[in-house]
Amino acid sequence: MRFGRFPPSLLDDNEDLVLDLRPHWIALIKPLAQTVAILAGVVLAWLLSPFQWGGWFYALTLAGGAALFIIFPAKPIITWATSHFVVTSDRVLRRSGWIAKEAMEISLENLSDVRFHQSISERLIGAGDLMMESAGRSGQELFHDVQNPERVQKVIFQMKERNAARQAGGGLSSRRLPVPAPSIADELAKLHRLRGQGVLTDAEFQAVKARLLSRV
Repeated sequence: MRFGRFPPSLLDDNEDLVLDLRPHWIALIKPLAQTVAILAGVVLAWLLSPFQWGGWFYALTLAGGAALFIIFPAKPIITWATSHFVVTSDRVLRRSGWIAKEAMEISLENLSDVRFHQSISERLIGAGDLMMESAGRSGQELFHDVQNPERVQKVIFQMKERNAARQAGGGLSSRRLPVPAPSIADELAKLHRLRGQGVLTDAEFQAVKARLLSRV
């Protein structure tokens, strides 16, 4: 099951977690309704069955209800409970699953467009679908039942801009910049230290000083 936040061990070095969201609770309406219907059917079958049928009928009905739960609502409930929709400083990830896991990710560098769609009812409850387009094999990815998709879209674009600015700054900082030549004042101060330490005699000090001043 999904406990706490997205595992920090899955983040790269110098990668920051920005958003960690579950799917919106609207995704649970159908599986929860199915669960209630199955429970109601089991209870109704117990109440209407003749008493003389014995315990085997109750056990068989319970087994049938459990099978229906596993076939229909169990998977979407587990998927919702184990799902992460994550935005980091470098990528967008979707991860779900308890035993069998499913994951995908899109690098912010490859992300070309992010759109969202909300019906009137979805807008009232703060849910919607998010469509992402990226270069490469992934192409288009559709994320259903995202919490507050307009805010998520804005955050993704902000992270994409920061990521691009960081990379541009890193490229400039990695270049070898020219080292400025020492000034005349720095050279004179160095000469005074050398004379004070006894490395230069007074005559040597005056000769080097005269050469430095001749450059001005």
